[in-house]
Amino acid sequence: MTLEDLGWNDFFASAFAPYVEQGLVPARVVAQKGLNQVSTGDAEHYADMAGKLRHEMKGPDSLGHPAVGDWVALRLPTGEGRAMIHAILPRKSKFSRKSAGQKTEEQVVAANVDTIFLVSGLDGDFNPRRVERYLTAAWDSGAHPVVVLNKLDRCEDPETCLVEIEAVAMGVPVHRVSARTGEGCEELAAYVVPGQTVGFLGSSGVGKSTLINRLLGREAQRTGDVREGDDRGRHTTTHRELFLAPTGGLLIDTPGLREIQLWEGEQGIESVFPEIEELSGKCRFGDCQHQGEPDCAVEAAVAAGELPAERLESYRKLQKEQHHLHIRQDELARLQEKKRNKVIHKAQREGYRLRPKG
Repeated sequence: MTLEDLGWNDFFASAFAPYVEQGLVPARVVAQKGLNQVSTGDAEHYADMAGKLRHEMKGPDSLGHPAVGDWVALRLPTGEGRAMIHAILPRKSKFSRKSAGQKTEEQVVAANVDTIFLVSGLDGDFNPRRVERYLTAAWDSGAHPVVVLNKLDRCEDPETCLVEIEAVAMGVPVHRVSARTGEGCEELAAYVVPGQTVGFLGSSGVGKSTLINRLLGREAQRTGDVREGDDRGRHTTTHRELFLAPTGGLLIDTPGLREIQLWEGEQGIESVFPEIEELSGKCRFGDCQHQGEPDCAVEAAVAAGELPAERLESYRKLQKEQHHLHIRQDELARLQEKKRNKVIHKAQREGYRLRPKG
């Protein structure tokens, strides 16, 4: 395997140039199993982060922890030691979400992905509103979203489901497939070509791992059954991992996401709800919230049956979530700045005390 097989190109080569004289080598993060597992093309290593990189991660411009798909500047191990990551190269794209829980932190799910397969099941777990949320995050990632409707063999009315999804995935390719039987999977193979990385995202039980096994032509990932009644699945994939497909493309599998809270969202919301954005320009007030204001063109479209009410409700929910997130991000930035200033002032005071007299 070569670096080019792993997706190396001129963009990353240019970013890596400053590290050549330091004796570092380029590598891609291919798995995270407690430690970062990286590949240099000709070998794989488990890698720790250098102390300086850990320190820099506390800064406002940090890329955070390495994610699967990242390219890094690596010092190869000597003897029985581990490889050491000294830098994360700039990313072409990243799929992020707010970390689970109360902390206001970004979690990068996958990096340097060219195409994102947003996988949804055509079974009892079919949910157009969830697809809207995934699309919002996908458009903000910098990658190209593709909706994959899996479990075609279990759907009694696939045409109706397709119409529902096409109505929310405007301008986005939508493919109906069955990972179990292979129907429609040849359409997905067209995205898996040399130099391209495809990330798989979706909730548990939608069949991401089964689709990956189908595209790889082997049982690389463990799969599991879904629950009776709601068709929800267990987390059979427990870590993120990158695979090289026989066609030369790269696939990134991710654990099923129980929830996806937006980290950015503004551009994504505009891309996912273009009809509401267009109608907003016709409202009387430029800051119309579409919640009872006079001459609201958006609510008028709902009343006239031109815009589904559930579509507007989803838009409102995502806008509200984005607004609250921005408030929390601003507060976090203020706290970080206050902490940095405190450290600087303390260092200045200590320096003043240590200056010699005279």
